[in-house]
Amino acid sequence: MDSGYYAVCAGLAAQTEALDVVGHNLANLATTGYRGEQTTFRSLMAGSGVAGANYLNAAVNNFGVLSGSRLDLSSGSLTSTGNPLDAAIAGSGFFKVQSAQGVFYTRDGSFHVSGTGQLLTSEGNVVLGEQGAITVPSGDVTISSDGTISVNGNLVDKLQVAEFAPGTDLTALGNATYTAPPGTAQPAADSQVRQGMIEGSNVSATQGVIQLIVAQRNAEMLGRAMGAIDGQLNQIAVQDLPKV
Repeated sequence: MDSGYYAVCAGLAAQTEALDVVGHNLANLATTGYRGEQTTFRSLMAGSGVAGANYLNAAVNNFGVLSGSRLDLSSGSLTSTGNPLDAAIAGSGFFKVQSAQGVFYTRDGSFHVSGTGQLLTSEGNVVLGEQGAITVPSGDVTISSDGTISVNGNLVDKLQVAEFAPGTDLTALGNATYTAPPGTAQPAADSQVRQGMIEGSNVSATQGVIQLIVAQRNAEMLGRAMGAIDGQLNQIAVQDLPKV
């Protein structure tokens, strides 16, 4: 079969996946602490390793495919809420939390206190301090810039805020919760906690719409190309092959 058909199929599949990524970003424009995903593409050589490959074969059979996505770790805007339990991070750090599935990391600091006094995230995960799960007694809550929590002037615990080296592969779980490879989390050195604030999504609505339009147009173009190639192949099968 014409290798152009495979190239178009690969391109259409890549653009379809890219549309899913962009659509997910736009759906989370209002999600607290959400980190946008950016698509990354790679080149796939059809029939790589085949003997006799030359520059022409490479040009014809070199297909672009979506290799995955990576997190955009730039900061979102901070908004004041007036809620003393809310906390945002100025810097690259993440709050460390515990769920039934393990230890996760989040930038969503819209915390609340459960009926048993535990400090929880909006998704119900337990917020971790230096002494484990944080229990907040009733009273006036104060959170300092280093994450120290006090109630009525009495020390309760200190939020665990972790930072990661550039290039660390963080994996999204849900909308604003992430996992990290074991041993990559380090105590925050350049991050500060802001009480009574939350961080918005770092996705730009304008850029997201532009990316969506580009991906849609690319997909439509590739769809038309696939139809043209398919029509040509059908013509060959119906008109030319019987003459052989």
